Amino acid sequence: MERSGLLTGKTGVIFGALNESSIAWAIAQSAYREGAQFALSNAPVAKRLGTLEGLAKQVNSPVIWADATKDQDLLALFHELKEHYGQIDFIVHAIGMGVNVRKRRPYENLNYDWYAKTLDISAISLHRIIKHAMHTEALRSGASILTLSYIGAQRSFSHYSEMGDAKALLESIVRTWGSRLGDQNIRINAISQSPTRTTAGQGISGFDAMFEFGDRMSPLGNADAASCGDYAVTLLSDLTRMVTMQTLYNDGGFSGMGIAHAMVEPMMQILDVKKQ
Repeated sequence: MERSGLLTGKTGVIFGALNESSIAWAIAQSAYREGAQFALSNAPVAKRLGTLEGLAKQVNSPVIWADATKDQDLLALFHELKEHYGQIDFIVHAIGMGVNVRKRRPYENLNYDWYAKTLDISAISLHRIIKHAMHTEALRSGASILTLSYIGAQRSFSHYSEMGDAKALLESIVRTWGSRLGDQNIRINAISQSPTRTTAGQGISGFDAMFEFGDRMSPLGNADAASCGDYAVTLLSDLTRMVTMQTLYNDGGFSGMGIAHAMVEPMMQILDVKKQ
């Protein structure tokens, strides 16, 4: 896409980019194209798992390593951000991990320590980030906070397992914080994204089937990471200054569908239903 300059003069921080398949990576590229300046952040363990420093060079951004489940790391991050930019205009939270999902533990037999870790990483980390951003007065009036969700927060997808619970909590945090942030003219929203071939997504058993199902069910097909990056730009810009507490779908229309024609024939074959 051509540059429109929607984020010129805006500063922020983007959490969660790991490698080129990360949605946060695509958001960073779109935000940079539109004129934003920002820091990138991920947990220190990502130093050996991903290629964040390569992205940082592409988008001319500092990297601030911080574990978003640790208060002291977040406090240090926001103090460093203020030193670098002063108050900032946006936060992007793109953090998620399903520990039981990765370890193939079924939902009916979760390891509850892992379950708590999933909720902490994937949802409560957003609450912590906002809390410390507010306590350090790091956010400017008019700022935008954005997180990433999935329709599994509202509907049951068998292989999505505990991550459905985590995303439901995440969306609740968006609404509950949003009702409090409005007094300071700060908005918060979630993008509910199509199944996307990310490192996190590939850890879900049956992901390929979820991806294919979503693609066939969606009138426009699955939305890719690049389209999510471009949509995120609008939600970080002043064009959406009156939009808050929303879960907004970037899913090719999947969320509005009942059954798609592309799925009728395969289902008839599976169910051995004869054409009328």
